[in-house]
Amino acid sequence: MARYILIHGAWHGGWCWEEIAPRLQALGHDVRAPDLPGMGADAPSGHVATLEEWAMFVAGMARAADEPAILVGHSRGGIVVSRAAELAPDAVSHIVYLAAVMALPGQSMAEIFDNSTEARTPHVAGSISMAQDGRTSLWHDQDTALRAFYGMTSEAQAAAAFARLTPEPTSMRDAPIHLTAARYGTVPRTYIHCERDESVLPGLQRAMVTAQPCATASLDTDHSPFYSAPDELTALLDRVGR
Repeated sequence: MARYILIHGAWHGGWCWEEIAPRLQALGHDVRAPDLPGMGADAPSGHVATLEEWAMFVAGMARAADEPAILVGHSRGGIVVSRAAELAPDAVSHIVYLAAVMALPGQSMAEIFDNSTEARTPHVAGSISMAQDGRTSLWHDQDTALRAFYGMTSEAQAAAAFARLTPEPTSMRDAPIHLTAARYGTVPRTYIHCERDESVLPGLQRAMVTAQPCATASLDTDHSPFYSAPDELTALLDRVGR
């Protein structure tokens, strides 16, 4: 069976994989779904991490066993798993991007979202608040967040998820992703499109794959299929592992 390291997206924590991790484990896989430093249960520490810190954290987890790991990155988690694969390519057997940011070498998320006509999400404007020191951001508009992240998720699950969102380091948006063909470029990749996504829009997902071709799969879901389609997502991840 396979090893999976499931990396959450912006404002989230490892908790968002709570429907997926036990399903994969029931199939015999080894699964880890950590909170990235400063996120999830670690958010009360007030620590504001950097992309490099997160990538080193994930690369260390990948190296912690003899068997290479499958890294699964959701949304902003895409830049984390890409950089982790650059740091530890021999410890990563596959990267899965779940409606995730799949950057080209040297790109930042700001470049991807600001320079693409496929990335317009006007309903998000004004729904995120900046901390006084400018180092973190947090959603304050629940209705907009639920539309962006959980449009096909049950009302109860969506509300519970929103209540667990924590501040996101603003530096992630402008951090260039240092990747090379000799390291990151040697790791096989699969992109899972979410066709009803209102956060990372489907057009942008396809533009990133066009710029950096890889294997693809598709789910007819919102941005959070770990809640809205857990069985279907588990089946796709299991297929990669086998």
